[in-house]
Amino acid sequence: MADLTVIILTYNEEKHLARALASVRPVAARIVVVDSHSNDATCRIARDAGADVLQHDFVNQAQQFNWALENAGVTTGWVMRLDADEVVEDDLAREIETRLGALGPEIAGIRLRRKHIFLGRWIRWGGRYPVTLLRLWRNGAARSEQRWMDEHIVLLHGRVVTFRGGFADHNLNDITAFTEKHNRYATREAVEIINQRYGLFPRDEIMTAGNKLSGPALKRYLKENVYNVAPAVLNATLYFIWRYFLLLGFLDGKPGFIYHFLQGYWYRVLVEAKVFELERALAPLSSAEERLAALARHTGLPLDKGG
Repeated sequence: MADLTVIILTYNEEKHLARALASVRPVAARIVVVDSHSNDATCRIARDAGADVLQHDFVNQAQQFNWALENAGVTTGWVMRLDADEVVEDDLAREIETRLGALGPEIAGIRLRRKHIFLGRWIRWGGRYPVTLLRLWRNGAARSEQRWMDEHIVLLHGRVVTFRGGFADHNLNDITAFTEKHNRYATREAVEIINQRYGLFPRDEIMTAGNKLSGPALKRYLKENVYNVAPAVLNATLYFIWRYFLLLGFLDGKPGFIYHFLQGYWYRVLVEAKVFELERALAPLSSAEERLAALARHTGLPLDKGG
């Protein structure tokens, strides 16, 4: 068992949580589930599996996770973020168990290579594998960016290594749930784009501070400075062509076509549509205060609590 605390955020995750907990129980000294007042069996499942359960009102993923870091009483040397629909595979569990304690003090963060399972198929193409994410870090060495969408864990100091063992994003819900979730994501991403253009509230720039433009920071820079300023009519179409044809997404078969089309085209169009709609609503307004209030009203998001 590693000197590790795993933190999982939940809301009505009874379908996934037992699987996630079972995947990290052999290696985690402690598991903390931070729940947003679920009304299903999520909390019972967590407690039955030996996890500590904390309740906290949800604003956004970033704020919830940072609250967990500050309030969960983590005393282990390492911390890991795991989503409820993710699974640590056996080879990664062994790697964590054998390598974590042997890392030198200069290593403060560990990137993991995530695979995505969609409609029962591992999506290997279209730039979707591996998605390398910072998910393990020394206690106190990282935090989540404060963003409404596409937040990343950012290392505050030290070096990073990559473990090669697998972990999978394997959501068991149906296509209806997938599209409903991405509809919510699109609203949050539209808010980020509107804020980029109008400067309505402070933006967390920690990931790109000091021109650290590599990996996720480079993707963020290109997204905000190329994609988001290009003609909207072209963005989603060119992105889908790039993913599905140039990055060989078509090799993922029928599940791959559905995934790349929904996540790489339909979702991008939906974001553009929401940005267009929100800009029309904000256009008659002159002050940042009026625009922020209108943005909160149209999206239903508590933007005044997102800092």
